[in-house]
Amino acid sequence: MSVALIILAAGKGTRMKSDLPKVLHSIAGAPLLIHAMKSGASLEPDRTVIVAGHGAQAVEAAAKDWSDDAEVVLQTEQLGTGHAVAQAAAALDGFEGDAIVLYGDTPFIQPETLEAMLAARTEHDVVVLGFNAADPGKYGRLIMNGGALEKIVEFKDASGEERAVTLCNSGVICAKSDVLSELVSAVSDDNAAGEYYLTDIIGIARSKGLSATVVECAEAETMGINSRAELADGEVAFQARARRAAMDNGVTLQAPDTVYFSHDTYIGSDTIIEPNVVFAVGVTVENNATIRAFSHLEGCHVSRGGVIGPYARLRPGAELAEDVKVGNFVEIKNAVIDTGAKVNHLSYIGDAHVGARTNIGAGTITCNYDGVFKHHTTIGEDVFIGSNTMLVAPVKLGRESMTATGTIVTHDVPDGDLAVGRVRQENKTGFARRMFEKLKN
Repeated sequence: MSVALIILAAGKGTRMKSDLPKVLHSIAGAPLLIHAMKSGASLEPDRTVIVAGHGAQAVEAAAKDWSDDAEVVLQTEQLGTGHAVAQAAAALDGFEGDAIVLYGDTPFIQPETLEAMLAARTEHDVVVLGFNAADPGKYGRLIMNGGALEKIVEFKDASGEERAVTLCNSGVICAKSDVLSELVSAVSDDNAAGEYYLTDIIGIARSKGLSATVVECAEAETMGINSRAELADGEVAFQARARRAAMDNGVTLQAPDTVYFSHDTYIGSDTIIEPNVVFAVGVTVENNATIRAFSHLEGCHVSRGGVIGPYARLRPGAELAEDVKVGNFVEIKNAVIDTGAKVNHLSYIGDAHVGARTNIGAGTITCNYDGVFKHHTTIGEDVFIGSNTMLVAPVKLGRESMTATGTIVTHDVPDGDLAVGRVRQENKTGFARRMFEKLKN
């Protein structure tokens, strides 16, 4: 069965108190909108239509950045959820599959929940996602008659008996695309707010003899993000789920509450992660690695057996082969480190290729930037770089070469050579004692 996603993302998000559209605020390194798109992507949809409004250009750019296939339509006036869904009708004209309405500010709907909705759709015309709320508050109530959904009642319109119902409306709806379009076109704005409510389609469907039902999910999946406080709550919820998933997949987290993942972090089994580690966007760590305390990784790849940190920083483009060791206060950016190489102490390696089994001494810096351009450093296999070496790029060091401690390398070093480039030491007899005595007086 073909599937289309309609993701509502037009709201400004006044409670965010921000110039940024609400759906572009981030959890785990990705905008809320992308989380919603990722949930729906598990269904391998044929079409994805984003309904944008406030900050539409930025919303479209974010959607396209994640998926070139996303289509963006404009809701110039925000006249309710029914009106928003209606804006997608033209984009889905002639589409014969099912359509699922999602929300760009509701990032945690799980793929298995959407699959259950599609399964229910084979037996019913309209499927609504509901949840049993611990505190139903002012949520709309789903009024059931056996397995059939009779109606959705807004809290303000509900009777005392209906308010006692704990089964609440998430707003997520699934129906055949043309049926959804027909039902939405029949929605009226004859209400106090003068808006077109998507929830009204249930009553309209029933009046047409169509069937409706409810699929239930955990309340946590339906968390909507409308304020900075809720954004923080969402981050907490995401991290708790990501930590549990990592441990369930064979990763050791020594202090789980201190480890932070991004939406796309991948960690292989039997990897050990020590306390206070942050994984920013774009990190893959293979099996049997160790990420030591207080390290920060972003846009990098750590192969099997790697040991990183403590206090290491891997920046975008860091590509580490198997059994590489990166130690304390080391920063690596846009560099390939081959099998078994070591960069153990207080060094910066940027725009470089380090050969297998090479040892980078403490305080080594690849001087890669001349103020205008970045330049590349190539270090061969089995090289020994002495402590406090400055490698002024572009420069190449051949295999089994060596640099003396404190050397400034400005020319290529052939295979097997030792490079020495430092100022000759001169001792000035008694100068220090005389200087201190003069300063004290």
